[in-house]
Amino acid sequence: MRAAVWFRNDLRTLDHPALNTAASNHQQLRAVYFLCPKQLDEHVIAPIRRHYLRRAVDELGEQLRKIAVPLDIIVVPDFAQVPDALYKYCSEHQLDAVYAHREHLPNELQRDRACRQKQIPLQLIDDELINPAQISKDNGEPYKVFTPFSRRCRDALLHNPPHCKPRPKPLPKAALTITPCPVFGEEQDSTDWPVTEKELLSHLREFCSRRASRYRDERDFPALHSTSRLSAPLSLGLISARQCLSRLQLEAGEAIHDPKSGPGCWLNELLWREFYRYVAYHFPSVAKGKAFQAHTEALQWRNNETEFAAWCEGRTGYPIVDAAMRQLNQTGWMHNRLRMICASFLCKDLQIDWRWGERYFLSRLIDADFCSNNGGWQWAASTGTDAAPYFRIFNPTSQSQRFDPDGAFLRQYLPELADRNPPDIHSPKERTDYTPPIVDHQLARNATLTMFDALKCNDNSLS
Repeated sequence: MRAAVWFRNDLRTLDHPALNTAASNHQQLRAVYFLCPKQLDEHVIAPIRRHYLRRAVDELGEQLRKIAVPLDIIVVPDFAQVPDALYKYCSEHQLDAVYAHREHLPNELQRDRACRQKQIPLQLIDDELINPAQISKDNGEPYKVFTPFSRRCRDALLHNPPHCKPRPKPLPKAALTITPCPVFGEEQDSTDWPVTEKELLSHLREFCSRRASRYRDERDFPALHSTSRLSAPLSLGLISARQCLSRLQLEAGEAIHDPKSGPGCWLNELLWREFYRYVAYHFPSVAKGKAFQAHTEALQWRNNETEFAAWCEGRTGYPIVDAAMRQLNQTGWMHNRLRMICASFLCKDLQIDWRWGERYFLSRLIDADFCSNNGGWQWAASTGTDAAPYFRIFNPTSQSQRFDPDGAFLRQYLPELADRNPPDIHSPKERTDYTPPIVDHQLARNATLTMFDALKCNDNSLS
C-alpha cells in the first residue's frame, strides 16, 4: 500500500504524528508540500519569512531523505487549487492514503473539506498541544477568557502530559532526487535564524536549562537575551509545542506547574499561543478581519496615513516606539513587550485601526503567526477576547524608563541618541537630530478615552 504525508506548517520529521502513523501503516511512502505564492502574497508574508520558509522546506527534504522518503514540492496559486492538485497527485502515484495534521482556521478547514469531497483518502491526525475542539467550559461553551482556559489546560497537561513521537525508522532504500524549494517573491536574508533540527533542539535545551528560570523576571527587558526566540520555528512547525513542553518539564520538573516560576511563566506563553488558536477556531470571524467584540466595529478611528507612515518607519518622536519599529524593519523580529507598546501607541495614541498594524506586522515579522498576531493586536486595541480595558493606555515614555532603564536597547537602534543618558534618552529635550513627537501622549490619551466613551454610551459591555 502506498501513502503520502502532506506537510503544512509542520516542517519537521521528529515528533510528527502524521508521519509516524503513515510510516507504521505503509512500506511505500512519499511526502508532498504545496507552495501557494498567491496565498502568501494575499497574507503579505514578509520577505524574511519567505526566505526562512524556503530554507525550512529544503531542510525538511534533507531530513526526509535520511529516512528514504521523497519530498515533492508542488506549486499552485492558492488554497483553492490544492484539492485538484492533490487529487491528480494521488492518481499519479496510486496512493491509498494521504496523512496530514488537522488544521483549524477557516481557509484550511474549507480546503480539507474540498479534498474530502473529491474522495481524496485524507487521514487527518491531531497535532496540537491543546486540541481546540476538545476543550470547553463545563456547560459546553467555548472559553472567552484566557485565565480559566489556561487553568483547564494546565490541569489537562498535568494529568496527561504530552509525549513526543520518535522519528520513523528509515524505509527500504530508494533512489531519491531532492528538488530545492523555488524562490517565491522578494526575500530578505534569514540565516541568523536556524532551521536544522540539531540547532533548534540545542537552542531549546539551552533556554530550558539556563534561561527559563529567569524568564519571569527578565522577559520584559528588550536589551536582555531572556526570551526563547523560538516563536519563528514554532510558527512553521520546525519544532512542536510538545517538544518545548517536554524539554521544559525535563529541565524544570514540577516548577512548570507554578505560574509564578520562570518555567511556569513560559508555559503560560505557550498556552497564550494555544488560546489564540482556540479563539480563531471557535470564533472564525476574527480570522476574517472582524473584531472579537463586534460592537467595537463602530469605533471612529482617525486613520491618519501620514502618522501611520511615521509609525511604520520609526519616526514618531517616542524613542521606545521608534527603536522597536526599526528593530522590526531591520531584523524581521520584535521583542514581545515592544510589540505591546507599539500596538498600544498605534491604536491608543494615534487612534489608527488595529487592522493596519496587524497587517504591517505580518508584512515584516519572521514569526508571523496569524492567530497570535491577531490576538495580540486585538488585545492592545481593546477589541478582542481578554482584551486590555479600553482605559489602559501605555505611556511610551514610562514604559521605556521601566523596561530599558539605562537606554541600552534604545542606543542599539537610535544612533542619533547614542550619546544621551537617562532620563534624557527616554524623552529627549534637545532634538536637533531626532524627530519631535508626532502626538502629545496626554492629549491623545484623552481623545482615545472620548472615542471609547462614545462607544460605551451605545453599549454597556465596555463597562
